[in-house]
Amino acid sequence: MKKLLTIFLLIILTTPFYAQNALDKFNDRDGITAVIVNKKMFDLMSKVKVDATDKEMQQYMNLIKKLDNLKVYTTTNTNAASDMKATANNYIKTVGLEELMKLNENGKSIRIVAKSGMTDSQIKELLMFIEGNSRDNETVLMSLTGNFNLNEIAILTDKMKIPGGDEFKKATKQK
Repeated sequence: MKKLLTIFLLIILTTPFYAQNALDKFNDRDGITAVIVNKKMFDLMSKVKVDATDKEMQQYMNLIKKLDNLKVYTTTNTNAASDMKATANNYIKTVGLEELMKLNENGKSIRIVAKSGMTDSQIKELLMFIEGNSRDNETVLMSLTGNFNLNEIAILTDKMKIPGGDEFKKATKQK
């Protein structure tokens, strides 16, 4: 019984570490473009002086102070896209992300899931998966971690020109 309990605890304690690195397999993969922004870069970006009268830029600067990690993977390769989809689905189950919304528009499937923070309006992790259609075959997988509000993300996707940003804005406006 002690062995069973020890094995169970070991599995529970190591699962989050595995899950955090599950997407990293796409970092150096042929056919996938990867953009990774770490906490240190967000810290450096938050120190840039901006025009105090530009409210949108101030909101953007306040948001990046709250972010820990951004990973964006894009591909038009069907095999890579299938792997990204399977990995995203497994990651969602492993980490226990909740579905915020699904949207199917013009053959594009968009799924947004998140892990809540201390309050319902706070997000600790957001994952967006956009499956391309026959016309626009680009598949996008985005993971964002930190402690932020969902409404703030549209500013980030716009300012950083993140692939799938337009779809994200449309999806969150329809919510």
